[in-house]
Amino acid sequence: MTTESMTDAGAKAPPPTAGDTASTKPMIRRVLASSFVGAVIEWYDFYIFGVASAAVFNTLFFPKYSEAAGVLASFATLALGYIARPLGAVIWGHFGDRIGRKRMLVLSIMLMGLATIGVGLLPTYGVIGIWAPVLLVLMRLFQGLSGGGEWGGAVLMSMEHAGRRRGLASSVPQMGVFGGILLANGVFALVTLMPEHTFLAWGWRVPFLSSIVLVGVGLWIRLGVAESPVFRKAQQEREQEQEQEREAGDPAGKGPAGKRDVPILGVLRNPRQLLIALALAVGPFATSAIYGTFAVSYSMELGYSRTIALDAVVVCQVIGLLAQPVFASLSDRIGRRPVVLIGTALQAITVFVMFELVNTRDTTLLFVGFGLFSLAHGVAYAPLAAWLGELFSTRTRYTGSSLGYQLAGTIGGGLTPLIVSSLLLASGGPPHTLGVSLYLVGLYALTAVAAYIAKDTHRDPLQA
Repeated sequence: MTTESMTDAGAKAPPPTAGDTASTKPMIRRVLASSFVGAVIEWYDFYIFGVASAAVFNTLFFPKYSEAAGVLASFATLALGYIARPLGAVIWGHFGDRIGRKRMLVLSIMLMGLATIGVGLLPTYGVIGIWAPVLLVLMRLFQGLSGGGEWGGAVLMSMEHAGRRRGLASSVPQMGVFGGILLANGVFALVTLMPEHTFLAWGWRVPFLSSIVLVGVGLWIRLGVAESPVFRKAQQEREQEQEQEREAGDPAGKGPAGKRDVPILGVLRNPRQLLIALALAVGPFATSAIYGTFAVSYSMELGYSRTIALDAVVVCQVIGLLAQPVFASLSDRIGRRPVVLIGTALQAITVFVMFELVNTRDTTLLFVGFGLFSLAHGVAYAPLAAWLGELFSTRTRYTGSSLGYQLAGTIGGGLTPLIVSSLLLASGGPPHTLGVSLYLVGLYALTAVAAYIAKDTHRDPLQA
């Protein structure tokens, strides 16, 4: 193997760090392609549920409620997927830290695809009654479980193969996050052009059933990827330690090496890093939940068409996608902390600006408000993939980074639409969004505190 690494065109890479390992350039390219496509699939599948929750599920699966209550019920179902993701992180992370990243990524993409296709095949409330929302919740739980392991595995494969420039490498699956959300909203924007009765009859199913094509492509790419060299090195060291303990009279593996074979216990023994990872990601997750789901229903309440609202979200995803390599690469140069702090401050400012512009009921200002908010999010979000992975050792990295990220997703992403919808309802509805904005600022404060106290690891070697 070589020690070649990812570098920007014309950019000066940081000096090599001891302990980092890199794959050959062709394998790095395939790994990055796999991570990007896998993240696109994961977040396409996960977010079409979110868009459908805002646009159609309240009508088709919760018709017995009032319009406002139906939206809340839809967002509650949406939240269940986020609640399941931390459990998925523990399950996939355990085996990903024990037997390898690649195998878990293959299984997770298959489960996510099957759950999403299942949603597209579900009968509605008008056909099977109460069983329709029950089955919808079940499919959402499967989505959450599979999604809980996909992000962490894709990020770790990218950063552990790349060696240097971990921020830039990790931004590729981050780009896939925006690509998946962009694709989800783009596809929904297209199907909403159908006549209303056609869209409600079968058009909404098309985005879900289309997932089968993405899953096929993703599996083909992912099966050709080699296991992470950093993980292989750690696995060899673990086997040597276990062999030494067996020779020392510990065949049951109850010594230090055997105890380290339960990654979640290793993470929980030092919860500080887990809490920092959670707090770092909670603010950016809340922002994506606002413009990815809540803002769609909010805009529609103000009188904007569903198509306009979804088009604005598409613009947000383009901005976020383009921002990832730029600000992740910047974090490789000047550090993770300053980039995250700048992005967090911008989010706290632009949330007020966005709502003020949206409340004008002017379509152009709607796009400007969404765009500013999403750019601020892109700045704060870009360095997080690498930073969360760098907080943990190789033996617990999949579990620790995934669990921290998914717990943040549960709080910041899953519960935020439900909480802010309730705050908006309690305040009298649009345009009274002060409570919503203050709630978000509180989450941004947590992210800022975590960024301030966390060690800036952009030049440190990956921990064994």
